[in-house]
Amino acid sequence: MTTDAETRSDETGVEHPWRALWVTLLVGYMALLDVTIVNVAVPSIEQGLGASPQAVQWVVSGYALTFGLTLVAGGRLGDVVGRRRMFLVGLIGFVVTSAMAGAAWSSSAIVVARLLQGAAAGLLTPQNTGLIQQLFTGEERGRAFGFFGATVGISAATGPLLGGLLINAFGAEDGWRWVFYVNVPVGLVAMVLALRLLPGHSGRGGELRHQVDVPGAVLLGAAVLSLLLPVVQSESDPATPLWATLLLAPVFLVLFVRHERARVRREGAPLLDLRLFTETSGFSSGITIGTVYFTGFAGTWLVLALFFQQQLGYTALQSGLAVMPFALASAASAVVAGRLVERWGRWVTVVGLSLVVVGFAGVGAVVAWRQTDDVALWAALPLLLAGLGSGATISPNVTLTLARVPTRMAGAAGGALQTGQRIGSALGAALLAAVYRVALDRSGAGAAVAVTFAVTAVIASVALVLAVRDLRGPLALRAQQLVEALHCLPARHGDLLP
Repeated sequence: MTTDAETRSDETGVEHPWRALWVTLLVGYMALLDVTIVNVAVPSIEQGLGASPQAVQWVVSGYALTFGLTLVAGGRLGDVVGRRRMFLVGLIGFVVTSAMAGAAWSSSAIVVARLLQGAAAGLLTPQNTGLIQQLFTGEERGRAFGFFGATVGISAATGPLLGGLLINAFGAEDGWRWVFYVNVPVGLVAMVLALRLLPGHSGRGGELRHQVDVPGAVLLGAAVLSLLLPVVQSESDPATPLWATLLLAPVFLVLFVRHERARVRREGAPLLDLRLFTETSGFSSGITIGTVYFTGFAGTWLVLALFFQQQLGYTALQSGLAVMPFALASAASAVVAGRLVERWGRWVTVVGLSLVVVGFAGVGAVVAWRQTDDVALWAALPLLLAGLGSGATISPNVTLTLARVPTRMAGAAGGALQTGQRIGSALGAALLAAVYRVALDRSGAGAAVAVTFAVTAVIASVALVLAVRDLRGPLALRAQQLVEALHCLPARHGDLLP
């Protein structure tokens, strides 16, 4: 007789799947942290390197750009050559480029390092969701994705705090270097643990060149680049001529779809099997909900950092502490929601998004009402409420989106989900920063924050409507299943059902 743990060990090739999960979450946290931690280091980079505002903007946004470009390709490579192998390749690249960024001698050098660092993170991050799909099933998979969702929420909210701590510790001129150097020892420890704990790859038949869809990766990358490049550039130059590249995005996307369908007809291995969108329950709706939610979620930290530091004179550390209620609540609720999603399904995200809408609207109202130094204390409660909702949104949505995806496609599917999140994050950061600056010029700081958070509440409401719409299908199916089950019950006292 074998135990569940022994059975899982036989199937996955790993004796301690939960230990393996913690390794991937540690590295995932490090990669996602670098999306936000650099925001508070901007003044330090300008002072230490004499960098222009345009160069610093590329330090911040270039990472997100190349991160989004390589996610699906990185996930597919993990499916084909092995997730541990791609995890290690991405991690080595991330550690090396982090060291390059910390040692940068000019603004051009740090921009190049950040672009390469983002590409490495894009190869690394999809292995997290792929490994969870591979290592866990059923209720345990929901719990694992709960921890993954907590990692996403904590990384977004604690980036400013950790950045502030490092800059305070190492000084304004060189403190920014340690924002990058801190990745090196953590990454080296993670490499050793990954070699010991992550499952190996059983191999797949066929030559690698037939398994990897290079033309598909180029077409999808071009579509994502056409969409994100003008958004990134607009943060430093709103009138950038690169807006014209938006017209190319749908062209490349159509070419990508046609290429992938043709590849499937020829029985080749696609980069991203498009049948996932049409035949896999919950996949298409989950990506849409995640993209919309991250459009409103990701840019809020930039707006709060601008308000706390530029308008109220908070230090980077104080600004980071001010958003900790969100981070702590998000972490706690993500873990709980991961346990509930197997039973309650989409209802968990509906409740979570409802809390986010109320919490974000509350932050805007509090800041508009009280613009004194103690506003962070007054905003703590609505931030905590929004954090509870965010934790109950991100991890359950990941679970529901990938629940019926075959394990052999888990990496590419997870990469597609995270690509949507990165696109939403980039669009949201540009949109919310623009709304804040326009409202600031016209109505003052308090009104600017209120208007910005009203926009975030509206975006979260759109995601809520999509979640409720997705709820209707499963509800009808469950009702039908219940009626059928009742009809099958034996009648003890006559026929109770017609």
